[in-house]
This record gives sequence, structure tokens and C-alpha cells, in this order.
Amino acid sequence: MTATRLHSVIDLFLAETQHALETTLGDPPAHRAYPASNTPDIALDENERRHAAGLMRINHVGEVCAQALYSGQAAVARDPETRAHLQEAAQEETDHLAWCAKRLRELDSRPSLFNPLWYSGSYAIGLLAGLRGDGWNLGFVVETERQVEAHLDEHLDILPPADLRSRAVLRVMKEDEARHADNAEQAGARLLPPPIAGAMKLASRFMKTVAYRL
Repeated sequence: MTATRLHSVIDLFLAETQHALETTLGDPPAHRAYPASNTPDIALDENERRHAAGLMRINHVGEVCAQALYSGQAAVARDPETRAHLQEAAQEETDHLAWCAKRLRELDSRPSLFNPLWYSGSYAIGLLAGLRGDGWNLGFVVETERQVEAHLDEHLDILPPADLRSRAVLRVMKEDEARHADNAEQAGARLLPPPIAGAMKLASRFMKTVAYRL
């Protein structure tokens, strides 16, 4: 029994490590078509290109954090249905990750240099949330997705007007994030206390400030 349990812990560690490396340093493929495939690629001037790249780098970091958060939560989720919900949401976040990476390449830019750090911090938060119970697990999903939805709205407003391709990507992402939050609420999410939600917003603001440039 002990050997089997130890083997399972090692398997989990290796799987989580591989997922972390693929997310932060690799290029995981999307399972759905790129939303901007049929959208005109209008030339941007240098300032517009840099601004669009900064915003898409923030969105890419957001997807790195979502992958880490959901992986940490799923690793300690007690209820198989909750774990399945988190894994399903994480799969769609993988699509978002791949789409943001593709758009960054189109803009001749790169992901954040601090992706391993963002991932590690978000994974730790996911573990802590999951250990509090499945209601808290789902509550973090709701709060995370609502905050991401809000900043996607902001980015849709401040992207360069000619950047139609980034807009096409962000619109689909926004629809997915709203659905993830709605599903988590219906599955029994607990409302997070205001201090926790506030702390998440502060951490997000710091991440966005750094990721826009680095």
C-alpha cells in the first residue's frame, strides 16, 4: 500500500512538472481553430505593434497563471466532478495560451520572461485554494474568470483600432471565461471574502504592469 501511494505521488509530481515546463517554456497546441485565421492582418505602426504585443503578453501570462491555478486546484480536489470541471476549463485555457502565443509571434514579440515565476506562484495559490475544499476551489475559478473577463473588456477597448486579429482572439477568450465562471457558480462555488478578491486584484495589477514590458 505504501509503495503504491509513493508511486502515485511521484507520478503526480512528474506529471505536474512536465505540465509546468510545457506551459512556461514549450508551445502547447490548441485543440480549436485560431479565431483570427480569417481576419485581415492590417499593418500596425511600431508604437501600435509594441502596445498590442504588450497587451497580448499580459493575456498570455494570464493563461499561464490559469493553467497553474487549475492544475494546483485539480491536484488536491476531493470531488471527482470538481476535478473534471477544473481539467475541462484548463483544456480551454490551453487553447487561449496557444492563441496568445501565436498572436505574439505575429506581432514579432515574445512571452513574458517571468513565466516560470508566474506559474509557480499561481500553482501555490491553487493548492491552497484546493485544500480549503471544493466550494473554495470553485470560488477561485469564479473570481479568477470574472477578473480576466474584466481585463479582456479593457484590452478590447484600448487595443489599436487596426488590430483586428488580436480582437478576434480576445472576443472568443472572453466568451469562454464567462462560461467557465457561470459553470463554476452552478457547480456550487463559494463567494470569496472581499479581502481575498481584493488581494487577487492587486496581484493581477502587479503582474500586468510587469508583463506589459517583460
